[in-house]
Amino acid sequence: MISDQDIFDTHRGGKLTISSTRPLETTRDLSIAYTPGVARVCEAIHDDPALAREYTWAGKNVAVISDGTAVLGLGDIGPAAALPVMEGKAQLFGRFAGLNAIPIVLDTTDTDELFDTIVRLAPSFGAINLEDISAPRCFELERRLIKALEIPIMHDDQHGTAIVITAALRNACELLDRALSDLKVVITGAGAAGVATAKMLIAAGVRHIVMVDSRGIIHQDRSPLNTVKQELAAITNPEGITGGLEAAMLGADVFIGLSRGHVNEEQLQLMAPDPILFSLANPTPEIAPELAARYGAVVATGRSDLPNQINNVLAFPGIFKGALEAGATEISQTMKLAASRAIAEIAKENLDATHVVPSPLDPRVAPAVAKAVKAAALA
Repeated sequence: MISDQDIFDTHRGGKLTISSTRPLETTRDLSIAYTPGVARVCEAIHDDPALAREYTWAGKNVAVISDGTAVLGLGDIGPAAALPVMEGKAQLFGRFAGLNAIPIVLDTTDTDELFDTIVRLAPSFGAINLEDISAPRCFELERRLIKALEIPIMHDDQHGTAIVITAALRNACELLDRALSDLKVVITGAGAAGVATAKMLIAAGVRHIVMVDSRGIIHQDRSPLNTVKQELAAITNPEGITGGLEAAMLGADVFIGLSRGHVNEEQLQLMAPDPILFSLANPTPEIAPELAARYGAVVATGRSDLPNQINNVLAFPGIFKGALEAGATEISQTMKLAASRAIAEIAKENLDATHVVPSPLDPRVAPAVAKAVKAAALA
């Protein structure tokens, strides 16, 4: 059992520290690490800025940046309350990829202010992990930063989730002898994770996706639609289905829940036989676990106490490590698909209905993902 006291004791004083990689015991140590020796390195970097990757920590340093507007299952709780999560994310970078990571929470929700601040912070970092920033601002912010900066940038709530879902779906298809291209997929939630998941599944070969938001099925004749949903409408729902969740679920092979909604037994009965059910809302999945177990051929959630946890830690440490090792200036769709395949391959070693993705604590995952991402970046 974990008590509140255990939790607060662990977080007291924060979960991170910064330590020196070199001894500072003698005058010689100080002269090399600081003045006058450090001036030689500064001059070299001034002449060739690319040397900062080799002679500072920037080459292995990730900024974990949030405005606290979409934190875990907590929503808009503000930057101060988001900081423990960003500290935890930094811990995971160190534990699984050996990277330094610095949590940064910004006290603004204005997209222009976020953009300007991050651009000015960027010289201290080799990569930027955007975290827990609400949609649709997260789409614009990521897009603008990728265009402005020549370092890897990824909003993990979008792409990390999409990568792990795609890996799990690959293996579910392998287990059930189905093809991605034949699946009818329903995704509830058109926020950051839902949008990225739809795009990644399409890139992986899925041809039939129906997106459902709080107003029903997204289709090209529905109005009003913001720019992001207009793009979704153009690439999903090829049959032009309209209506609500029931219409979407009729004959569907796969349900992917990325919302706080609820799916009942009658709606599950509308699906094709032996569906794949990924209900990922936390802490309460869209489909009650006992109901999902009764209907689903393969079931996944976002919870650590149930099989097949869809956890972003399977993706982001290795992705950033591979991108940094390759000297990549962006994290491309090809690199994300390579990460997804690497995650799926590890789980295939013990593939069954309760093991379509590896454990988040599997030490093989981050190195395998990093290797695959590096190879994709250098190809």
